[in-house]
Amino acid sequence: MPRVNLLPWRAERRKKNQRDFAFWALGAVGAAIGVTLILNLIMSGWISAQKARNQLLKDEIQGLDKQITEIVGLENQRERMRARMEIIEKLQRSRPEVVHLFDQLVRTLPDGVYLTSIKQSEKRLEFKGIAQSSTRVSAFMRNIDASDWMDKPELEVVETKKDSALGSEFTLFASQVGVTLPGEEAEE
Repeated sequence: MPRVNLLPWRAERRKKNQRDFAFWALGAVGAAIGVTLILNLIMSGWISAQKARNQLLKDEIQGLDKQITEIVGLENQRERMRARMEIIEKLQRSRPEVVHLFDQLVRTLPDGVYLTSIKQSEKRLEFKGIAQSSTRVSAFMRNIDASDWMDKPELEVVETKKDSALGSEFTLFASQVGVTLPGEEAEE
């Protein structure tokens, strides 16, 4: 049998295997780097798209916040206007009451009773005056109680002064009553 020296062939084959391994290893590393770069680009695209959506949402939220602020301001303005309208309507309704009140005051005032001052605080009336006698003050109170525009007379003071030629000085309180018209609710 002839002797064949296979060492050079094995050495060449080992070198070829090492070159192939290095080539495939570099190819694998290159492919890994390529895949990593591609995935990085895809992820960067997704991230930038999400950031763009987030920014759009932030801009829309800011716009809605401005609109909400405007709406709240308009609601406050509407409430102020509504309160003003209610005050104006109340004043419009109460305007003729003063005329009726003075008319009733003239009708309820008996002879011999003279008023020196009249004060009104909301619905409470204060009458100060001079009467020829206590009986006339009582008649005035009965007339107030029977009136449609005044109610609940309360006598605070009746003073008979010795030097007063006219009679007794008195202080009387009453409540103003508003007559409700058809379609209106009674205010208490």
